[in-house]
Amino acid sequence: MVKAKKSWQEKLNDDKDLPRVEEITGNMSQRWGTGTFVIPAPREVNEIMLQVPKGKVTTINEIRKTLAKKHGATIACPITTGIFAWVSANAAEEAYASGVKDITPWWRTLKTGGELNPKYPGGTAEQEARLKVEGHTIIPGKGKKPPVVKDYEKKLVEG
Repeated sequence: MVKAKKSWQEKLNDDKDLPRVEEITGNMSQRWGTGTFVIPAPREVNEIMLQVPKGKVTTINEIRKTLAKKHGATIACPITTGIFAWVSANAAEEAYASGVKDITPWWRTLKTGGELNPKYPGGTAEQEARLKVEGHTIIPGKGKKPPVVKDYEKKLVEG
């Protein structure tokens, strides 16, 4: 029996026993230091992305700061936070395609340094188009570097 592939919405709503706070140990401590880290639930990441108003932006790192503070952890896992932002973006586009107009504004969530995310729906071109509509100026990428939002720090919703 072949299992049906989960929709993006189902992935977003599958908490998988998350959030979970764990001790930073072993190899992780070389990169993250000591303390605890939170593995967020997908919906938590989506909730933070939902709160970014038009004309503003946030970054994965700001979302991580918000999550760490919320759970009393030293840091939030960068890998799962990034993956869940991607799931949120795809779930929003899936909802939009089915007629939902009020979706999570995923295009307002940037990577470190204000970079656009090539893994979001439609790649950096779609994210750029939506950000320009909201008044942001985009600096084109060079080589393998993706485009960035000019002066994104001045428009940042901080965690």
